[in-house]
Amino acid sequence: MEMLHLRYFLAVAEELNFAAAARRLHMAASPLSQRIKDLEHELGQRLFDRDTHHVALTPAGAALLPMAREVLERVNSIPWRLREATGQGRGTVFLGLPSGVHPDLRERVNELAGRVRERFELKRWPGATPDLVTAVREGKLALTLARLPVADPALEQLPVMSERLGAVVPADAFAGRESVTLAELADLSYVAGPAGEMLGYFERLDGELAELGVKKRIRLTGAGYGGVSELISEGLAFGISMLDSRSPMHGYKLANVAVLPFADFHPRLDTGLLWRHDRAHGGDLDELISAAREVFAEPLEV
Repeated sequence: MEMLHLRYFLAVAEELNFAAAARRLHMAASPLSQRIKDLEHELGQRLFDRDTHHVALTPAGAALLPMAREVLERVNSIPWRLREATGQGRGTVFLGLPSGVHPDLRERVNELAGRVRERFELKRWPGATPDLVTAVREGKLALTLARLPVADPALEQLPVMSERLGAVVPADAFAGRESVTLAELADLSYVAGPAGEMLGYFERLDGELAELGVKKRIRLTGAGYGGVSELISEGLAFGISMLDSRSPMHGYKLANVAVLPFADFHPRLDTGLLWRHDRAHGGDLDELISAAREVFAEPLEV
């Protein structure tokens, strides 16, 4: 049995969905399924009941889950425990930043860096939320800002910001408008952001839109936020993004693109600060996380 087998098992056990677990692990579902079968063969026990409609832990899988978590948490803690044991002084630590972090939230990151500068040099590391969460879990990042929801029992999270979202629409089709209804968007296709960005939230949002009558979709692969804006400016689609004009996401707007509030829909994007619980309570980041709790004590709303 290799450590990777436990990582594969843990991802499937937490997601209870092979496709979602494969995305989290940045691999295809078919080899993931084979690795789980290999692990089951080695252990001589079925770990999952699975068919085309659902995945569930067997009693053996449920028993293995806390063992796998404990082993992986111990392995992931080796780097920081080693630094702690060798008594290294002021250390460099990294805080993950997803795309489009609001300037007010960046100011709080700056405040945190100032508070802890005698003990830590806090540097920023960009990435998509799923990658940043994985990096925190594996001990590569100390903290990360992440688009919620994030469900990971190894991590603690503190809500730090809630942003109102609006409809990103072709400006010429909605000239002079101060808001827009979902019914007025029904003839356009909904296009989400790039694959991998804020995946959990936008999957849920996609389902809400479908229930409310927005059925058409465009799925982009290999195109960033600029590609999304290109489709909208051509009048082919609409998107959803941060409504506040100070958001960096407004930097992707092209000439024929506008962001309008919804009149009959009220989506918000929440952001949290995440860290590993074993690094906070008496761990190597206890001082840093105590300062973060103070700096981010009052969640921002825009």
